[in-house]
This record gives sequence, structure tokens and C-alpha cells, in this order.
Amino acid sequence: MPHPKKVGTLPVEDSAGKVKEKETNEIKTAIPLLKTIDIKGRNITADALLTQRSIAEYIVGERAHYHFIVKENQPTLHEDIALFFKDRQEPDFTDCSPPDHGRIEIRRIWVVGDELCWYLNFPYVNQAFVIERETTNKKTGKVSKDIAYGITSCAPEQADPERLLCINRKHWTIENSCHYIIDWNYNEDRSRIKVKYGPENMTRLRRFAVGLIKFKGVRSVAQKMRQLMLNIRMVFDYLRMTKNSRPRSCPA
Repeated sequence: MPHPKKVGTLPVEDSAGKVKEKETNEIKTAIPLLKTIDIKGRNITADALLTQRSIAEYIVGERAHYHFIVKENQPTLHEDIALFFKDRQEPDFTDCSPPDHGRIEIRRIWVVGDELCWYLNFPYVNQAFVIERETTNKKTGKVSKDIAYGITSCAPEQADPERLLCINRKHWTIENSCHYIIDWNYNEDRSRIKVKYGPENMTRLRRFAVGLIKFKGVRSVAQKMRQLMLNIRMVFDYLRMTKNSRPRSCPA
């Protein structure tokens, strides 16, 4: 199991009563973060790193629902779900998205309730599911498949297969539009900036830059970044910092 990356600090009171900031990771900051917002009645999604019993118990205790991805960091849970769906037949729901970015995507979901969940050793789990994403490259014809396993505290009457697939897609929309862009374009996970507030400040600057580009309605952040890197004058025009790019003031 990979070590969770360090992401920030938490205020911790020492034996002398002084509050100090202690470096921590995503798992330890999840619940303190959730405590700052009202999650009652919400669906909380998370990737495999945060598929933890304590987080699940907190979410359900706050009258919300969790939707977690299950991977090898929870080996027993992962093996039990994978074994149950090993000989899956017809999917419970299939979604075929219109062609986009030169590819065709078909998503299929299989869901199980009490047949398996009574056996799974995880708090408040009511349904388990497997999602298969089949992607076809229109140019090359190459077909690839991805499999993802997951669990949710929602009962079947609260979230049917179509709803579960929709929630999963929305999770990855957030992941891809925020975290993936930052990591892919800036290699944030490989950053060697670790001293004091350096990592937090750099993250804010990166997100500000990406937010500014997306605010302009750009289709591809990576492509626009490459254009700006090759033309410094374009950067100043883009930020409206040159005389001919500034909006003209209205006459009095």
C-alpha cells in the first residue's frame, strides 16, 4: 500500500497547551474538512485512498451518504467484491456517451445489494457495484477497458444503478477538471517544495492560473498553456496588461 501523500497541516495542542501545526495527510484531514461544511443529505464521493471505516462512520453519522471507490488498499474488501462480480452477465444499466475528443465511451454498471453486503466487513454498506468503461479511439479503432469497484451507503430505493453511475461520473468530472489538470500540467505530486507554507502557496498559484485560463472559456488548458509559454507577449495580452488589450474607458 503506497504511503498517502502529505497535503497540509492541522492545529494540534501539545502538553503545554500551545497550539502547533502538525504535518498530516489526506486521510487525517478528511474528517476535519467535512466538519467545516453541512453535509446532511449529501452524497459524499471519494477515491480509494479515503475508503476508510472512520470516514464512512462519520459521513453516515452526519446523515449523509458515501460513495467510495475500492482498490487494493482495502485488499479483503476489494477481493470480495471482485470475486462476486467475476462471472457477471448483463449489466444493470448501460450509458453510451456521444463521441467526444475523438473517442466513444460506453459505461456499464452491475450492482448488488443484500446478497453480498451482509458479508462485507465495512460500516453501513448497502450496495456494491462494478463499473466498466469501454473506450474506442475513433482514429485508430483501438479499444480499451477500465474496471472500477465501489461501495455506497445508499439503499437500492435511494440510488438505482443509473443514479450510481451518474454519481460516479460526477466524481471523476471534478477529479479531472481540478486535480488531474494540476498534476498533469504542473507535476504537482513530484514537487520538491515542502518547507512551511511553500506547498500551499504554490498550489494556490497553480489553481489561480488554471482558473484564469478556464474562465476565458478555453477548451484545452494544456494547449493554451503551451501557447502562452511560447509567446510572452501573448501572456500580457491575455491578462490585459498591455495598452492595446485593455478595455477602452467609456466617455463621460
